[in-house]
Amino acid sequence: MHVGDLLQIKGLDLTLVWGGENLLDQAISGVTATDLEDPARFLQPGEIVLSGLVWWTEADRHARTERFVSALAESGATALLAGEETHGTVPADIVESCREHGIALLAVPAHTNFRAITEAVYRRQWGDLSRRPADHFALPENVRNELGRLLDQRAEAGELLECALAPFGTPSCYVLTSSGRTIARTASAPELPATQAAQNLRGPAGETLRVQAETTPYDAWYLHLPPQAGGAPPRALHETAEAIGQYRHLHDRRHAARRRTGQELIALVDRDGADAGALANALASCGPLTEGPWQVVVTAAGGQLADSAAEEALTEALQHLPSADFAVGTTLDAEAVAVVRSGDWGTAALREPWSLLHDCRPETPLHTGVSAPTTEPTGLRTALAQARYALAAARHGSPTPGQVTAVEELSSLDSLLAGIPADVRTIFSAATLGPLADREPASHSRLLETLEVFLAHNCSWARTAEALHLHVNTVHYRIERIQDLTGRDLSRLDHKLDLRAALLCR
Repeated sequence: MHVGDLLQIKGLDLTLVWGGENLLDQAISGVTATDLEDPARFLQPGEIVLSGLVWWTEADRHARTERFVSALAESGATALLAGEETHGTVPADIVESCREHGIALLAVPAHTNFRAITEAVYRRQWGDLSRRPADHFALPENVRNELGRLLDQRAEAGELLECALAPFGTPSCYVLTSSGRTIARTASAPELPATQAAQNLRGPAGETLRVQAETTPYDAWYLHLPPQAGGAPPRALHETAEAIGQYRHLHDRRHAARRRTGQELIALVDRDGADAGALANALASCGPLTEGPWQVVVTAAGGQLADSAAEEALTEALQHLPSADFAVGTTLDAEAVAVVRSGDWGTAALREPWSLLHDCRPETPLHTGVSAPTTEPTGLRTALAQARYALAAARHGSPTPGQVTAVEELSSLDSLLAGIPADVRTIFSAATLGPLADREPASHSRLLETLEVFLAHNCSWARTAEALHLHVNTVHYRIERIQDLTGRDLSRLDHKLDLRAALLCR
């Protein structure tokens, strides 16, 4: 479907405000409706953008218009469909900005619902597939027509699978995520634990097709037939995957508003001084999160992945939980943050899906931190700080990628110190150890080793000497030297703790 086709759809009554033939000939990949002033992070190349222009105001119209339209251009959007209901017409500076950035501009009259445009686009896209030459298809025409009808009626993915595979005896078939979560399955397909499903996706047996969509390594969907499920023609499976792809496009668009409200909540939680009323309203806008208690979960993906990958990873992990209501967003520091309603799940319940997500991209470190529960909206800011501290501890203190750490688990000096920023740890260690912080000369390395063993053996002279294969007098000499260089007295508990912490902070 192309941009110019929108003008021919009866009942929409769209009007071309600006755009040459070259712009009207651009293909449409999807639809996004937004009234954010900067919608760039929600847009995909080839999409048309529906906006009621609520973000536009007379006071600073030029700056707002430039920010909005340039975001469309940079994201590769094909057209802006601007609603006339808010301002009575499309403002002139929006027209001029679209002309400057090469974005086709169509006006949407007040009586035309944005949902009607969205459904018309996806209905037309499915129809374009169905109008291919008949010998292209393995699915019978009546099945293709029924799939189109089910998509129009917003049927669930399981119904689409049953319909598409009915001509072939409806074999066992699944729609699975990268980490093994089941999106849908046919009635004949038994329940599949996530661990087993993930293994099946990566194994050589069975048929696995990727559902085409804009995704990260963590939230891709796959059509999977187990090896014992029976057969279906390869082309039929590809057509079924196409139908599931259409379903996902519609599913993602329907949940766009939920993602926006989640982002607004996280931005508020991350802001200093947010009042209780604003937080309560933001929680209420997320539906099931109105009532607490809540926990905050923070994650960050290492390597060269975009910040959206961390958000998708966290969203996918939380969807593995049997019963968890949550809202997810991304902070300015590229952290993915979720506010989750506490329930019958615990930190341990996140560890299996987190391990499965790590397997989707093993070369990328993927850690997360979990706060303690809070019963008051104003406690979410503190919970965010707790989760960040737990995340820092997980990233620094765990040699195992894919670690999930709860703030309650920071019960040792080692784990507590792991959450302190690296530059602070380095300064503390250098200040406490004094000259010993420099391992040169070699004698300093020997003294540091002696100090570590001495503290590890509860300051026992005899056990330290035995562990280091030294005479007790040599241990006494070295400890005296350590005390002289550091200014610490190892007969005092507080000084012992200082030196132990300094060693852990190296």
